Amino acid sequence: MRAFIFPGQGSQAVGMGQALADASTVAREVFQEVDDALGQHLFRLMVEGPADELTLTENAQPAIMANAIATFRVLQKEGGISLADKAAFVAGHSLGEYSALCAAEAIDLATTARLLKLRGQSMQAAVPVGVGAMAVFLGLDFEGARAVADEAAQGEVCQAANDNSNRQVVVSGHKGAVERAIEIAKGKGARRAMLLPVSAPFHCSLMQPAADAMAEALGKTAVQAPLVPVYANVLAAPVSSPDEIVKLLVEQVTGTVRWRESVAAMAGAGVEQFVEFGGKVVGPMVKDITDQASATSVVTMADIEALAASL
Repeated sequence: MRAFIFPGQGSQAVGMGQALADASTVAREVFQEVDDALGQHLFRLMVEGPADELTLTENAQPAIMANAIATFRVLQKEGGISLADKAAFVAGHSLGEYSALCAAEAIDLATTARLLKLRGQSMQAAVPVGVGAMAVFLGLDFEGARAVADEAAQGEVCQAANDNSNRQVVVSGHKGAVERAIEIAKGKGARRAMLLPVSAPFHCSLMQPAADAMAEALGKTAVQAPLVPVYANVLAAPVSSPDEIVKLLVEQVTGTVRWRESVAAMAGAGVEQFVEFGGKVVGPMVKDITDQASATSVVTMADIEALAASL
C-alpha cells in the first residue's frame, strides 16, 4: 500500500520548477495555469527570484503547491499513472494538504492556487511582523515540547504548532514567549532549540483572523470528494467528506500539524511506501517516524521516470 505526500513551507528555492518545465509540456501547463489564476508571474519568481520575494508567505505557498502538482501531473500524464490505482491515501504538511487535495481532485488547480495566495496573505496580515515567532526543538518529543510551551507562555501565546517527527517539534506564538521557550527547552534536554526564519507565527491561536478569512473563502469553494481519502493535519485521520474537509482546513490555520501521528497512522493502516512530490522535506521525516515503510522523494524528471517504472 502506498501514500502520496506533499511538502509544506520551507521547501521553496530559487530555480524550483525550471528543469521540470524545460523537460515537460505538462509541467509548463501547470505553471501557466497557476500564473493565470493568480494574475502574476509566479513561475518567473520561482525560477529567477529574488529569494526574499519568493519566501514571502503569499508567494511561497502557491509556489510550493505548483511545483508539487507539476511533478505529480508529469508522473500522472506522461507516466500514465492513476492516483486511485497507485495510492491508498494522500496527505500534505500544512499548505501541502491543499496540494494533496488538488492531486486527489477535491479542489481544482486554479482554485487551490487562489486559496493558498489568500491563506498566505491572511496569515501574514494576522500578526504584525516582529510580534510573533516560531522555533524548532530537536531532541524533544511532542509532550515535552508542549510542556515547555505551556511553561513559557506566561500570559502570552506559546503553543506546539508542528509535531513533525519523533525528535522534531515546532512551537509558535508571541516572540517573547517563543524566546523563553527556547531557553527552557535547552534546559530540558533539547539537542537544539532555535528560532525559524519565518514571517509569522503559524498554527497557533494568533492566526484566528486568517482562519476567519479562510472560512469565508472556503465557504464559497466547490470541494468534491477526493479520489482517495486525505489524512487531515488536525485529525491525523482520513477524511473524504467535502464538508469535513472544509471544516478541517479552517481549523488547520490555528491547529497543530499532527504529521508524526498522521504518518504513524498511515503506516499502521498498511502503507509501506510514502512518495513525496516536489521536495525532500516530508520524506526524511517519514524515516524518523516509522521503520515499517520506505520514503521516496520525487523532484526531477529522472526521479519521475524511476518512480513510473517502479509502479
